[in-house]
Amino acid sequence: MLVAGFPAQAFGTNCYVVAPGVGEQCVVVDPGIGVIDQLDAVLAEHRLHPAAVLLTHGHLDHTFSVTPVCGTRGITAYIHPSDRELLADPTKGLSMDMTALFGGRLPWTEPDDVAELPDGGTISIAGLSITVDHAPGHTGGSVLFRMPGDDVPLCFSGDVLFAGSIGRTDLPGGDSAAMMASLRDKVLPLADETVVLPGHGPETTIGRERATNPYLREAGAAFPTRGW
Repeated sequence: MLVAGFPAQAFGTNCYVVAPGVGEQCVVVDPGIGVIDQLDAVLAEHRLHPAAVLLTHGHLDHTFSVTPVCGTRGITAYIHPSDRELLADPTKGLSMDMTALFGGRLPWTEPDDVAELPDGGTISIAGLSITVDHAPGHTGGSVLFRMPGDDVPLCFSGDVLFAGSIGRTDLPGGDSAAMMASLRDKVLPLADETVVLPGHGPETTIGRERATNPYLREAGAAFPTRGW
């Protein structure tokens, strides 16, 4: 499997490209602000052909480039139905100070072809088997994308889980109780060797986060009998 990631020009949002191998079809995960040139370079280097864009959630720093990426290639953008309205109007997920960065207005056109992710279950795209776990809290439609890697499982965690932290829950649509439930029910049951590829910051593993991440430790402590 080929996985290439790089940070966007703003907010350090990680964009990922995933393919079965060089010269194959691929999926693009979370194309944020100013990623087009870097993305094109990665695709050219590995001779990859995008088949779809997968969005871990609807915040603008993860979706900003989705329309040009999809539009120039005639491919589909996938998002959870609970965040569908954010793809239609990203300002609904911004705080007032963030909206002010765009002068109170955001020129925006959503992709022509948008498909809703299942509320759990597996999808097959570009020769990849991708498990979708609905994990609300950061937004109502936040998801984890899980897939088998060459040696260890992979989890694209968006803004649900970071190395040493979690996504904020104080933006519109955020819910701290839902986030803790997602950590308890969707993150903690994952195998320790699972490699976490987050929406911001460096990669980590579930085992490392289980041992050191204070938010996961809090979520696990609430249900000690589950043996996590």
